[in-house]
Amino acid sequence: MSSSEEAKMGDVLATEADLLGMIKEYLTFEEFEETVQVFDKECKRKGKLVSKPRGNALRDSKTRVIQKDLLSSFDDGDHKVFFELWTENIPSEVKHTDTEAQSLEFYLHIHFSIYPLRRHPNRRSCGKDDQAEFEERISLFKQYLETRGAALSQTTEFLPYYALPFVPNPTVHPSFKDLFQDSWIPQLKSKLEKFLLQSLKSSKTPRLLTLYLNENRSTMDFLAESDRRITSYVRKFNKTQADYRNLIGITAELVDTLEATVSGKMISLEYLQSVYVRLFSSQMRQRMVQSTDFTRPGTGYYSLSPYDDGYVSFMRPKDVPMLPSLDYEKLKKDLVEGPLRLRCLLLQALRWRLTRSLPGEQRDTVLQGFISNDLLKCYNTNQKTVLDMMRSNNEVVRQYTARLINAFASLAEGRAYLSQIPKLLKVLTEALKTEDKESLTRKNVLVALQKLSLRRSQQTAMIDDGLIGWLVDELQDPDCLSDYTLEYSTALLMNLCLRTKGKRKCAEIAKHVLKVLTDLLGHENHEIRPYVNGALYSILSVASVQQEAREMSVEEILRCYNKEENPDLNRQIEFIIKQLNSAEEEGPESDDEEDEDDNDEDLMEIDLDKEEVFQPQQRELSGESLLTTEYLGIMTNMTKVKRKSTPLPQPNDDEPLQRPVTPSSYRNVRSLIPSRFNSRPPTRSGSRPSTTDSLHHSLGRGCYPSMT
Repeated sequence: MSSSEEAKMGDVLATEADLLGMIKEYLTFEEFEETVQVFDKECKRKGKLVSKPRGNALRDSKTRVIQKDLLSSFDDGDHKVFFELWTENIPSEVKHTDTEAQSLEFYLHIHFSIYPLRRHPNRRSCGKDDQAEFEERISLFKQYLETRGAALSQTTEFLPYYALPFVPNPTVHPSFKDLFQDSWIPQLKSKLEKFLLQSLKSSKTPRLLTLYLNENRSTMDFLAESDRRITSYVRKFNKTQADYRNLIGITAELVDTLEATVSGKMISLEYLQSVYVRLFSSQMRQRMVQSTDFTRPGTGYYSLSPYDDGYVSFMRPKDVPMLPSLDYEKLKKDLVEGPLRLRCLLLQALRWRLTRSLPGEQRDTVLQGFISNDLLKCYNTNQKTVLDMMRSNNEVVRQYTARLINAFASLAEGRAYLSQIPKLLKVLTEALKTEDKESLTRKNVLVALQKLSLRRSQQTAMIDDGLIGWLVDELQDPDCLSDYTLEYSTALLMNLCLRTKGKRKCAEIAKHVLKVLTDLLGHENHEIRPYVNGALYSILSVASVQQEAREMSVEEILRCYNKEENPDLNRQIEFIIKQLNSAEEEGPESDDEEDEDDNDEDLMEIDLDKEEVFQPQQRELSGESLLTTEYLGIMTNMTKVKRKSTPLPQPNDDEPLQRPVTPSSYRNVRSLIPSRFNSRPPTRSGSRPSTTDSLHHSLGRGCYPSMT
């Protein structure tokens, strides 16, 4: 056998011995004593070498000494000795991947930083040496926050402590009073002892188990990343499907128009402009319309081509028919008096008629049929109405009623109709506070309220009903809320905070509101930041809120975010800080303005029909077949409603939101404009508001996300 072959054979035997050693080490660790004995006999009989496990009694003795020295330096406040031992003896994989270790290390840095203050709670009684020591330690703590501690700046629990180096006297600051309680040190030491007992023993963990855990962790990370990608693809698909429906509807209308021109009918420039507004309703808004010369043929190509990825061919649709008229009197009677199952089927069918109709004339006709026949009985207060079903004992009835109301609120004319129902907000806010937190009923109610908050009259009613205080309480524990609920809740809170009346409500509980909003800035869901920034910017125009913010060192907390690699966010933070330090008095509110804050944008989410919990039985009529079979009415001439176009102002990267919005159309405006909106990494952050000329006329009038 050659020397190279001998070397290879030696490596194989060494690897086999090491593997058998790991197996024996694991069996010993789990105390399989009889199995170990059989394993040893079998290995000896076969002449297999078994490597010895790493470690011995000397290591155990050394571990106890290290643990004792760490606890002693903790008690003495000797941060240099402590962190030298910490660095040398705590495994690096524990320090960098274990959240408990990172949390404990953060609080240990706080402990050693304020140690001189604990010896002298009254800073005035500190000697020069103590004062110098405190300033040195605070400086070291600041360095830690900017390096290893920066990873925790996105965690709500730790965010207030990033202001600690900037607070003149932490002993009297309300945010840090817990640090100087007598119970804080014993609690921290107890956590340290438990951690040391576990982590210093971690070196004894069998190598076989360590290999398995590492592989399992990698697999879980891969699955989590896959889930995130799937969610992203589903959202893109939903948006593409909605755009497709819109394009098919417009294409059908244009085919009819072309046929009319062949017959010699004239087409007005106003009509062409209205088609363009609808065509680009979720994209370029008014800018696209203004860039097109309607007096010159063919200019539409130049408006469309910069946003076209090559040649797009459209399938010519058949003529889009108008849906049959219904017997609304019979329909309304069965909705409130019929059996539960029939009510669910009707609520579902009516919603589908709205959500599945083609955007444009067909959907407008459906909605006008509902409104002109007063489907929800908003003008009839003496009888039981569809809205009363929100108080039904049946959860499916409540959910499907909420879904229908949400569908109405997705359309501008529907919001105007809902706003005329006197008891609407009372019923919806009651459901919001009583339904289970993440139930579909509650989500639909929340989204409907958020869309209705585009209208001034509804904003006023929500503020008067105490919704701001309820939202702030709900948002103080964001980790208990889904991303969907969190996004709509913050967007609703911002819309209410933009009103002078809303700002005054916030001023009554300024400390609570500021604490919740600054905590939300550090939340991992970056989609909420535009609304948090907008709310902060708005309420900081009130002098009493500014004063409370200064006492809470809000400016120092905000400056922590300027270190992030996000120039848009940094500019918005600077605007908020400028607002905090401004001396301008808040102007009077024009509550006598006409209720025209709503925009005329319709964004009917496909997700409104997701997660259907009610399924028709075999041969049971449902949907349009139920309506046209059992409730067919006499066809009447429906008056077409000419809707006024109120396009959204284009968002600006620099300033916080200062106009009522809803999340999804706001997101659509940003995502489809080829500018700085798409030059950033694919995070979920970004607030996009106003023009630089005026802080009081910013991003426009309506956006909301799709239900996922």
